[in-house]
Amino acid sequence: MSRFAAAHVIRRKPVGRATSRGVVVGAVAVLLAGAGASAEAAPEAGDPVVSGATVNAGHDVIVGTTRNVRFTVTVTGSDDSGLSFADVDLKGPHGGFYTTDAFCETAAACTTGFTVNAHPAPGSDDPVDLANANAGTWSVDALVDANDGGSVFAPGVGSFGLKRAARLTVDASPEPVAKGARITVTGKLVRANWDTYRYAGFAGRAVKLQFRPKDSRTYTTVATVNTSGTGTLRTTVKAVKDGYWRWNFPGTSTTGPAKATGDYVDVRP
Repeated sequence: MSRFAAAHVIRRKPVGRATSRGVVVGAVAVLLAGAGASAEAAPEAGDPVVSGATVNAGHDVIVGTTRNVRFTVTVTGSDDSGLSFADVDLKGPHGGFYTTDAFCETAAACTTGFTVNAHPAPGSDDPVDLANANAGTWSVDALVDANDGGSVFAPGVGSFGLKRAARLTVDASPEPVAKGARITVTGKLVRANWDTYRYAGFAGRAVKLQFRPKDSRTYTTVATVNTSGTGTLRTTVKAVKDGYWRWNFPGTSTTGPAKATGDYVDVRP
């Protein structure tokens, strides 16, 4: 069940909704019947029930600067007569909003599409879909109609993170290096800027330096380093054995995670 209490269900559709920024995401909203509702919802007899929503299979939606991102929204509910129509609203920080709807192909499923992009299509006159201020936690509202005419509006039946994409680089040198000597590991953390359509350095963020021995599949954290004002990283470590060095950024509430591809260093006796 969604973390939003089922008791918040309101049996009406809001009036006068308008899109505040064109935040459109390539999503499929699937409305499934047959899921039992919590007793807390206490809908009137015969009304459909909305029990929750899952976005992007439970994962954050991460958007860069050039490509459309498509994801699914699944709203679960039930009604004795079957579900006929779904109206799904996605609401985010600072006016981020988009709504779409679909008629159901069957009594058990309704599908519709969203597409999110932080950059307008070449030659398009449409406004930019996303701004940096829209990154963060988004909520899902659902209006559901049943075949017998019943309907229910359920605000806050789900939530998800819509985040700016991040990238990391790494360079470990010298290569090769004598055992016991010092290795300098550098790199840079950048993230998508939805206002300029470019990637820019992400300052003041803790990033893990990790090492994987040549014959292992597991990385171990060796140190944690904060990025500079331009997103750069730099530290020194002792060369002990052959292996791969990488930076690993766990992400934030507005920015997705990033891992650099390991840089191999040959350590010689």
